[in-house]
Amino acid sequence: MDISYVIPVYNESESLARLVAAMAETAGRLPAHYDVEIILVDDGSSDDSWRQIEAAAKHDARFAGVRLSRNFGHQAALTCGYQFSRGRAVICLDADLQDPPDVTLRMVEEWEKGADVVFAVRSMRRGETWFKLATASAFYWLIEKLGAVRTPRNSGDFRLLSRRALDALNGMPERHRYIRGLVGWLGFQAATIEYERRERAAGVTKYPFTKMLRFATDAIVSMSFAPLRLAYAMAVLAAVPFLAYLGYALVMYVLGRRAFAPGWASLILAVIVFGTTILVFIGVMGEYVGRIYEEVKQRPLYLVRGSTRDTPRA
Repeated sequence: MDISYVIPVYNESESLARLVAAMAETAGRLPAHYDVEIILVDDGSSDDSWRQIEAAAKHDARFAGVRLSRNFGHQAALTCGYQFSRGRAVICLDADLQDPPDVTLRMVEEWEKGADVVFAVRSMRRGETWFKLATASAFYWLIEKLGAVRTPRNSGDFRLLSRRALDALNGMPERHRYIRGLVGWLGFQAATIEYERRERAAGVTKYPFTKMLRFATDAIVSMSFAPLRLAYAMAVLAAVPFLAYLGYALVMYVLGRRAFAPGWASLILAVIVFGTTILVFIGVMGEYVGRIYEEVKQRPLYLVRGSTRDTPRA
């Protein structure tokens, strides 16, 4: 197998027919000597997405479907597709057609030139709200400042991986996966292409604000120790003004100009500031400890309910 497409699907029944048609057309435009497979991973959809995936697989041998036992999340579904794929180059994209399938032809060209990783960078994002654009920009800025990821800004999960790069990625067993960061960590030869992201073909986004916030938390905590190191800086910054006030009060007391008793307000303020800071960073530590707990349990990333061909090992 030469080229594999991996597409996670979650309640995309409204757009699947157009997706299947677009993928079939794109696969037909690849050089004739390339064998192609298109893997659709149903991430526990509650609509008739799986029925449509089965129909596509029966109609066109290039299509294959994997059905997860429940909704494990986009990153787990993407991992399943990666482990299921057989191609020498593997391309992932979303099922809503915001990532144009024809852009993958340019990815293949870069792979043929020797790139192990080809990032698709969004030069424009159509149909997205100002809030989504603002929060996305803030996220990419923060993740860059923390040094948590080595991927181009405004690149998502729309990418190509060579078999060598994918085998390395599949060897990483993390449960809380931020695949964009893991791909950047690989360090293989990379190339970038730019494209304009389209509006959704149909339906509504499957990434509301709460999911985006959880995704951002996973990205930061999984790829960086910066939140823990921030505790040192916060402790110093919080301590400096109170140490300065303590020195001032001591001098005033020695000179007989002021007693210590009037300092109740500053004492209460100090207790509140330090108490709040301690509780916040106990919560941050809890995020890391919780992830250690998840890793130690060694549960599989996903469970497969069925497929249109042999089931991969999770």
